[in-house]
Amino acid sequence: MSRFLPDRFTLMLVATVILASLLPVSGEPAHYFGIATSCAIALLFFLHGARLARDVVVAGILHWRLHLAILLVTFGVFPLIGVGLGYIPESILPAPLYMGVLFLCVLPSTVQSSIAFTSMAGGNVPAAICSASASNIFGMFLTPLLVGLLFTVGGHGGGFSFDAFGQIFLQLLLPFIVGQLLQPWIGDWIRARKTLLAPVDRGSILMVVYLAFSEAVIEGIWQEFTLRDIAVVIGINILLLAVVLCITMFGSRLLGFDKEDEITITFCGSKKSLASGVPMASAIFAGQSIGAIVLPIMLFHQIQLMACAVIAQRYANKAKEKSRIVATETALPDAQTKTAP
Repeated sequence: MSRFLPDRFTLMLVATVILASLLPVSGEPAHYFGIATSCAIALLFFLHGARLARDVVVAGILHWRLHLAILLVTFGVFPLIGVGLGYIPESILPAPLYMGVLFLCVLPSTVQSSIAFTSMAGGNVPAAICSASASNIFGMFLTPLLVGLLFTVGGHGGGFSFDAFGQIFLQLLLPFIVGQLLQPWIGDWIRARKTLLAPVDRGSILMVVYLAFSEAVIEGIWQEFTLRDIAVVIGINILLLAVVLCITMFGSRLLGFDKEDEITITFCGSKKSLASGVPMASAIFAGQSIGAIVLPIMLFHQIQLMACAVIAQRYANKAKEKSRIVATETALPDAQTKTAP
């Protein structure tokens, strides 16, 4: 039953939204808080670069079919479904919330939870590490480019500009590159202090969410959207995740991947990163209210955690049952041999 309850970080996100709704930051304090948030995001991506070991990248590249399948789902299938959702009438799904759903569809995969669920289900963990990391690296280029293509062509506004790409480079990509260059010297130290550095991961996201929702509250987000609108977004997120889970799970079988790779494709291909999405939203949509854009990502985060926890457990149970059957079948001939006259 606990798998259906919100995780601690989700509760922290909810508390942050409530705080921003009651005590939004504005004016000069908001300016300095924004500078601090940008510095925290840069530190976050520096640590991502420093944590990623070179041998993981090299080893993962060899399994190119699996990584290609995951990248095609993440940056191909997801965006196509997002474009299709644009045909939902605005009376059902308001345009600002649809922009958030579409932005969700062009984000890279998660890293930590993808690896955790792959491990829990008995999948190919080294491939999951490489694929999820590659998704985030490519996402720093592909996500803003897809935003520019889909938001401009779709007439939704808020599209890509070279200023936005410069913001992405300075705030996300450059710190990541510096971290990766320093990885041989500081990588082991950082990986050994995962618990100590965890507040940077979550703290930077909470800072962006607080700043985003403070601006949105001041502009009247809770007057603009109703509970029905939020319920519609939740329903669309559930449908979106269900469709992609079916595509990754059954598609990997049709392509001839073994069970371990199927598990990896299912979890890495169906996830979307809140950790990368919120900072990217603040960079790509700088100067705009991003509360409505961030909201679908936050809702999808909890939905994917609950759904994938159930699926991972089922994969694990099936593997245990298969091992038990094999062990029983192996033991029977031995027992018959011992009892034979």
